[in-house]
Amino acid sequence: MARALVTGGTGFVGSHVARALAENGHHVRVLHRQTSKLKALDGVPFESVTGGLTDLDALRHACEGVDWVFHIAAIADYWRADHRAMYHTNVEGTRYILQAARETGVRRVVFTSSAAAVGLRDDKLADENQPFNMSPGSFPYGHSKWLAEQVVKEAVEAGQDVVTVNPVAVMGPGDLNLISGDFVVQIKRYGLFVPITSGGIAVTDVRDVARWHLAAVQEGITGERYLLGTANYSYRDWFTMIAETVGAPRPRFALPDVVTVAAADLIEHARKLNIPTTVDSAQARLGVKRVYFDYRKAWAAFGPPQIDMARSLRDTYGWYVQHGYM
Repeated sequence: MARALVTGGTGFVGSHVARALAENGHHVRVLHRQTSKLKALDGVPFESVTGGLTDLDALRHACEGVDWVFHIAAIADYWRADHRAMYHTNVEGTRYILQAARETGVRRVVFTSSAAAVGLRDDKLADENQPFNMSPGSFPYGHSKWLAEQVVKEAVEAGQDVVTVNPVAVMGPGDLNLISGDFVVQIKRYGLFVPITSGGIAVTDVRDVARWHLAAVQEGITGERYLLGTANYSYRDWFTMIAETVGAPRPRFALPDVVTVAAADLIEHARKLNIPTTVDSAQARLGVKRVYFDYRKAWAAFGPPQIDMARSLRDTYGWYVQHGYM
């Protein structure tokens, strides 16, 4: 039995990792803020440690006596977030937790980055060797996670044992904050009227992501990054799958790329004027890109996915219905 610290354990992915650790007989410690809601951890035996990602003393205390650290905490809902706070949390928070783990003798850290930090390709599926290739201004979240990976790289070069995993858009039960699960809610509400852009999305289920985290801490290679994903879909196919799952009319209106790009510019201008929008310009611009990845490296190292996306959508929708989100 190992002793594991999970940062971000009160969130969607983190709570599933904590649950998977506990189910496999490991001692789980969760770092969270004093004000964090612990609902996502219902039924999970865990040791609670309070503190923030920029409080080095609290991080040292949290890492004391721990074998593994799963650094999952981040600001991921970038369309709602203050960008300066996002960079500070995602980059400097990673630097602090690595320092604390190093100083307290933690054996291995698994850093949860994002597929957003991996560059995109037009000619083929992008893999782990593709560096981030969007402008920081057009996709600050992806840039922040890429910078965090450079912090990890420096730590590995200095001798620290860190493995990086890069999940794609994560579905499944328990997405309290409607990160990727918002697709389901919006199509249930607006169905036919949801516009279809020309791009596509990479998706996976949170329970596979949690299982792959545990495999990464045991089987991952120090300094390597692993794309965690199940499938790639065009937005037309993805929205059709969701509509069929939730019993809504499937979206039919195709939005031309020129309109999508113009909308992104308008959204960016509106936000500069402090006018709230339901999406940000980065989301809109990504709508015309085929965000597709090659998952063979992670599947070979950690095993293929066990939950297909049809089941994942059914379970996501069922959880939202059960908890009153609809």
